[in-house]
Amino acid sequence: MGVGELPDAALYGDIGSHTLRNLSKAVGSLRIPNLESLGLHRISEIAGSKADAPCVGAYGKMAERSKAKDTTTGHWEMMGVVSDKPFPTYPHGFPYEVIQPFEKAIGKKVLGNKPASGTEIIKELGEEHVKTGSPIVYTSADSVFKIACHEEVIPLEKLYELCQIARKQLTGKHAVGRVIARPFLGTPGDFKRTENRRDFALPPPFPTFLDLAKEKNYAITGIGKIEDIFCHRGLTDTYHTGNNNTSMEKTISLLESHPPGILFTNLVDFDMLYGHRNDAKGYAKALEVFDEQLGSFLKLMKPTDLLMITGDHGCDPTDVSTDHTREYVPILAYSPALNLDLPLGTRETFGDLGATCAEALGVPYPLAGKSFYSELKIGARPISLQ
Repeated sequence: MGVGELPDAALYGDIGSHTLRNLSKAVGSLRIPNLESLGLHRISEIAGSKADAPCVGAYGKMAERSKAKDTTTGHWEMMGVVSDKPFPTYPHGFPYEVIQPFEKAIGKKVLGNKPASGTEIIKELGEEHVKTGSPIVYTSADSVFKIACHEEVIPLEKLYELCQIARKQLTGKHAVGRVIARPFLGTPGDFKRTENRRDFALPPPFPTFLDLAKEKNYAITGIGKIEDIFCHRGLTDTYHTGNNNTSMEKTISLLESHPPGILFTNLVDFDMLYGHRNDAKGYAKALEVFDEQLGSFLKLMKPTDLLMITGDHGCDPTDVSTDHTREYVPILAYSPALNLDLPLGTRETFGDLGATCAEALGVPYPLAGKSFYSELKIGARPISLQ
C-alpha cells in the first residue's frame, strides 16, 4: 500500500498515485477501525474517516531511497539495503541473448516472451502450452522473469527447476530482481493460477538487518514469501504461506510462543489479486478482512511486543496501469507500552524500520536508516518485534 506519490513519481509514470486515498474514494468508505486506532487516518485522507479521531499508536510515512518500486528492492530497503541502481526491466520482452540460452538449457521453445498480465497470458497461451508443453515466459513493468506452466503438464518441481535454471543464467546486466514460478490449473476458458507460486530472488548484495540479528542469536521467522525475497538468508524459521488469511493465521498462532526476535510477515494478496488487477472493491474487502485479523492480533500482544505495519511499494488499484506505483508507504508502530498518539513524520528511507528494529533488539546497525525507537519510549530490551 502507498500513501501518496513520491517527488520523483513522474519518472515512473505514477503522477496522481495514492493507493489508500484513491482506494477509499473508489469504494466510498473503508471499515478499518483497528488500522485507524493505530493512526492510519492521521497519515492520509480516508473516505468516511475522521482525521481527528483518537488513536493509540505511532504513525508516519516513509520514502523509498532506492531507484525502483518493486518487491525485492522495497523489502531490502526496509532491512537497511538501499539499491542505487535499478534492476533491469524488459518493456519489449527479453532479448535473444536471454531467451536463446534458456531455451537451449531446457530443450524447448518458450511461448509469449512479452510484458503481460499473468491472468491474461494464460488465457491467451494456456491452451497452446497444454498442447505443446512449452513454458510461457513473460514479464511486467517490474524486474521479473515469470514462467507460467499448467501443473498437470509441467509438475511443480519441474517448474521450480526451470526457474532455478533461469535464475542462474540471469546475471550481469540481465540480473533481474526475481524469477517467478506461476503455476496454474484448469481447462481452456477456465484456467486459474494456484497458490504454489515461488519467487527466486537475487541475494542482497551485503548483510541485511536480518543477517545481523541472526548473528546475535535472535529467532527470526519469515511468513509468506519472506524466505524467497531474502534467498533464505537471515532467517531461523520459515512458513511459506500462499495468501493473506493463512499468513495472518500463522502469525497470530506464533505470537504468544515466539521467543525474543522477529516475526516478519508479507501479505501477498493486496497487489497480487487486487492492485495488479485494478480491483478496488476486492482490495477494500481484503483490507477490511485484514483489519479484523489485526484486532485478534492486538489482543494477544504483550507490553514487550512491538508491532510495525508498512508496505514495500504502492499498488494503486485505480491507476491506469496494473503495475506497482512509486509512493510513500505508511509506517504504523504499536505496543501496549507505547505512548499515545505519536506522529513520526516523513521518514527519509524505508531503512528507518530496520534501524528501529535494531535499536529495539540492541543489535549494532551500520546500514541505511535512522531509528525512531527512542521516540516510542517503550520499556526495557529485548523486545519481540512483530
